[in-house]
Amino acid sequence: MIRIGLFIVVSFYLLYVSRNALKNPGVHGFYRFFVFEGILVLVLVNHPYWFADPFAPLHIVSWFLLALSIGFIVESLRMLKKYGGRRRRGEMPENFSFENTIHVVETGIYRYIRHPMYASLLFLGWGSFFKHITLPTTGLVLWITGFILAAARVEEKENRQFFGAEYTDYMRRTKMFIPWLK
Repeated sequence: MIRIGLFIVVSFYLLYVSRNALKNPGVHGFYRFFVFEGILVLVLVNHPYWFADPFAPLHIVSWFLLALSIGFIVESLRMLKKYGGRRRRGEMPENFSFENTIHVVETGIYRYIRHPMYASLLFLGWGSFFKHITLPTTGLVLWITGFILAAARVEEKENRQFFGAEYTDYMRRTKMFIPWLK
């Protein structure tokens, strides 16, 4: 019952903060909402198994992915704040303020990957999934992965429109989520 209550409360919060993006399926935030919802469901479904046999091989993989998730999000936010600059974008009212950078950030983690925040969500989703693998959670993590890919592709389109050739060149030099992987 507590998990259902948490799902409802957190979902209402996610609906509130994503309300502008949900009105426009052509923006990355629309797809990101479904990633957040999917991860919420996956975490709540698998929560009872998080600390059951924490040193089992799949749990060790899970803990590694969860730690990567934290590292990626912290480093990406730090780099955006330090090097991205900020300006309100009238053409992108759906964006969160931290997304409205005025420079293509190409240092730190962004030197290797274009979407460390989405990579963080990918690691969070798969790390949560490895806590307890079932057919429904397999479908859910694949659904999450698909929405992450969709959000990243839409965001890349937005970035090419905003930054132009600079971002297109950046795309050629970096990977999407994980260094050394397509």
